[in-house]
Amino acid sequence: MTHLQKLITLGLGAGILALALLGLWTPDLERAELAGRYGAPSAQSVVVDGLTVYYKDSGPKNAPALLFLHGFGSSLQTWDDWSAKLDPQYRVIRLDLPGFGLTGAHPAQDYSEATDVAILTHFVDKLGLNQFSVIGHSMGGKMAWSLAASEPDRVQALVLMAPDGFPEVKDIGSKPYEVPAIMGLIQYFLPKYLVQKSIEPAFADPHMLNEALVNRYHDMLRAPGVRGAILDRSNQTIYTDPVPRLKKIKAPTLLLWGEQDQMIPSSNAQSYAAVLLNSSTIVVPKLGHLLQEEQPDTGLAALKQFLETHRAAIKP
Repeated sequence: MTHLQKLITLGLGAGILALALLGLWTPDLERAELAGRYGAPSAQSVVVDGLTVYYKDSGPKNAPALLFLHGFGSSLQTWDDWSAKLDPQYRVIRLDLPGFGLTGAHPAQDYSEATDVAILTHFVDKLGLNQFSVIGHSMGGKMAWSLAASEPDRVQALVLMAPDGFPEVKDIGSKPYEVPAIMGLIQYFLPKYLVQKSIEPAFADPHMLNEALVNRYHDMLRAPGVRGAILDRSNQTIYTDPVPRLKKIKAPTLLLWGEQDQMIPSSNAQSYAAVLLNSSTIVVPKLGHLLQEEQPDTGLAALKQFLETHRAAIKP
């Protein structure tokens, strides 16, 4: 092969590689496009500590308030089914947490536990909520119990759905989600197939994972700045000792888990129950990590029963 032929071959190879990468190129989507696509034109926003937080506030304003906190990589739409069925009786408030959905990246790229709690506290302050209940899933579950520990006299009831944040003693001080540098490529390349494969383990029955749900997760991960924020949060997350804070929680607490949760096993409920002052545990058979989306009505029934049981403590 001549030198010219080698150059041509290398050029063709580089061209093919460039075309392949171009085909995988996954740019961010515009906020307006996402808002229109996922029924969020009615979403409101409020500036909290320099961050514009997008949220939905539905149901009677004089009804007991329920604050919903989604999990890692998700958005407020994860609560769509539950919200529609709770709205007649409760004021349902759900937000895109810092680093996710239309809220997007924190201006200071700060995703510490203290900043998360401060933003949530100032958010409910701005909405004028003196008392409220909190429902949190996974990462949002950790934020929920952190908020309840920080504001024990304001949180009336607490529902922790497969909450994160209770490590083994040996793991305290470690970074559980620190990612290698190569993961930075997700800011440029994020095939929908990869998103689907990352969600499948969150379902006990992967056949329940439909295309519309995969499309929503894929699209919301392409909201402006979200992928960079996910990398920042992953690298900043440090396991701390939860016990002193959990002991400060006064609110009656429901620990709600899918029996086949492959991400945060249901056996973790025992660790929380041993520390919390007033808790009950429900483990739902044949459900995985995303029980509010795999079989919405099943998990919702447990939530409604818990809220009804503690109706006297849950006031507007």
